[in-house]
Amino acid sequence: MGKNSIEKLFWSIALPGFGQLLNGRYLKGILLIALEFLINVQANFNAVIMLSFRGDMAAAIEQVNYGWLMFYPCLYFFAMWDAYKDAGGGRSPYSFLPFVFSAYFVTVGIMFSETKVLGVLWGPIWLPMLSVIPGLGVGLLIKMIIIKKWGDAK
Repeated sequence: MGKNSIEKLFWSIALPGFGQLLNGRYLKGILLIALEFLINVQANFNAVIMLSFRGDMAAAIEQVNYGWLMFYPCLYFFAMWDAYKDAGGGRSPYSFLPFVFSAYFVTVGIMFSETKVLGVLWGPIWLPMLSVIPGLGVGLLIKMIIIKKWGDAK
């Protein structure tokens, strides 16, 4: 895992598709950026982010288009994984699992974002963001279990 792969990973965190552009995968990068913008606009994501950061969870829930927002985690985590792997990262067996499980847990976080969790209404931004933590943990745990049980063959 070199500095180059981490750099591409961070650029993909900033905007899905940027890492691909830096890797010279121009068509893929432009497609991912276009999809990000489409989903962002259709989900009303920027307004929802702004309302959530201001603490107005009820308005954020009212504004969000969940049908579109649920596409975002898979696009986001795939773009990160793809840019990271293309730049030379993720060479260990099953290193994709933390990305996959993070996407899954963030999607579940979106589905439950209208529900109070631990007595708090986290909303469609904070609950999905907090869901990355167990997603990474489960992904790493399953990776370790698979490698321990079946070895590290790819």
